[in-house]
Amino acid sequence: MGSGTWRKAYGALKDSTKVGLANFNSEYKELDIAIVKATNHVECPPKERHLRRILYATSAHRPRADVAYSICTLARRLAKTKSWIVALKTLIVVHRLLREGDGTFKEDFLTYSYRGNILQIPQFKDDSSPLAWDCSAWVRTYALYLDERVECFRVLKYDVEADRLLKLPQASGKAHSRTRTLPLADLLDQLPALQKLLLRLIYCQPEGAACSNFLVQYALALVLKESFKIYCSINDGIINLVDMYFEMPKYDAIKALEIYKRAGQQAEKLSNFYDQCKHLALARTFQFPTLRQPPPSFLVTMEEYIREAPRVNIETKSLENEENQPIDNEEASQETEKPVEEEKQEPAEPEEDPQPAAEPAVEEVEPQSPATTGDLLNLDEEVNPMIADLEERNALALAIVAPGNENTTSTSRDLFALDKSGWELALVTAPSNHTNQQMDNQLAGGFDKLLLDSLYEDEARRQQIAGVTYNGSIAANPFDSNDPFAMSNSFAPPSNVQLAMMAEQQQYYQAQQQQYFQVQQQQQMVMLPPQTYQQQSQYSAPSQAALSNPFGDPFSNLVAMAVPPKQSNSNLV
Repeated sequence: MGSGTWRKAYGALKDSTKVGLANFNSEYKELDIAIVKATNHVECPPKERHLRRILYATSAHRPRADVAYSICTLARRLAKTKSWIVALKTLIVVHRLLREGDGTFKEDFLTYSYRGNILQIPQFKDDSSPLAWDCSAWVRTYALYLDERVECFRVLKYDVEADRLLKLPQASGKAHSRTRTLPLADLLDQLPALQKLLLRLIYCQPEGAACSNFLVQYALALVLKESFKIYCSINDGIINLVDMYFEMPKYDAIKALEIYKRAGQQAEKLSNFYDQCKHLALARTFQFPTLRQPPPSFLVTMEEYIREAPRVNIETKSLENEENQPIDNEEASQETEKPVEEEKQEPAEPEEDPQPAAEPAVEEVEPQSPATTGDLLNLDEEVNPMIADLEERNALALAIVAPGNENTTSTSRDLFALDKSGWELALVTAPSNHTNQQMDNQLAGGFDKLLLDSLYEDEARRQQIAGVTYNGSIAANPFDSNDPFAMSNSFAPPSNVQLAMMAEQQQYYQAQQQQYFQVQQQQQMVMLPPQTYQQQSQYSAPSQAALSNPFGDPFSNLVAMAVPPKQSNSNLV
């Protein structure tokens, strides 16, 4: 038994097992059986009765749960299979549902494709045979086309294949697609999507052994049927775009030119695709159209328009601005002349009627001028004369002037006169009487008594500070040249330095005391008898212990150390 026969038998066994499991364990028994049989391992197109059952389960009057279950089952079937036959038949079922199903299925399928990439199978391959290898490549291309078809439905909001042709009276009664009547904004969005779909369709050209396979040609026939509608929609959109091209702004014209160039290139590729499909067996049932290329002269005209478009737009805008400016100036001049003429006519009325009239005079309402935004600080407002007089009187309220001087007003007026070069110069040149005042506290020679007292007090305070140090001793002469650090004695050192100095002094004092007592003991050992020496040693031990107390006062015996007691010679007697 060959490998191909064994694989067919194994695939048939798997299909029958899944059908048996669906009969016992599935809630959607009929739907599962229809999907398994429509996508079995038999190399033939899906049967119509199984497709009709799946179409009925995904129709609009069925619950949305049935539709979601159908989509999930087909997606799982496509993701788990390793056979190109099962994968291709699953894609054919999905293609038939997209073509023949209602709009609700397309929307549900689009929603489900956002959550999981159903039609993207870039890693799929079947290397069981050379035919399977070539067909696997075409299956991947076919899946990309179906995925782009769903994306085009999302952009266009309608299915190109299900769109009905419209008859327009301005187009000599011929049927045209929806793109013939679209506005510019929608046209620039939909035409690129249609061109991407057509490019994916052109890539669905079988190669190698897949060209002669009947199942591949069945799927290719579905693709060829849609190519006619897609090209018709693009062609009608190009005609609509060309009609509006010479009225577009520059940015839209550039996009339209790119779409026009791409349409010409795709028309050439599609013509080559049709030529290759004519040699296949499916060409017997199709009548391929003849595609024509646009004239190159028109393309040159479109490119010239893009170069001239900015200059034309600037000239039109400048002309519009020039036309609008005189109109605005005339309206403004008319508005300003109207109140002036009314003001001139008002004083002329009493001259025309010099005779006194008994009738009461009728007050005429003057036209109000348009409100203008004045100065927020009210600098232009007229100053009240009373306020100005009060400010002038209080200008020198804080000035110090000797009593009885009557020239203050003239001096103040000279200071603030406008003919001076500046108030600084006026202050310097103006005469002053403050220097002529005689102070009672001044002494002979111009010295101030208060200033002299403060100098004496400052000197006494300095001497007092310099004469007292941190240890209470009298400082050395600060002007003595022998001591270079004499001036630093007037300032207390830091706390850590003081503590270190105190520890050193304490050690020094203890060493001096020990040396002093040792000298005394040696003298007593020589001069005193043994009994007195023992008594003296008993008394000297507690004194040394007392002096070595770390918590005692280290400065208690400073006086005794500084002035040692005089030794008596009573022991010699």
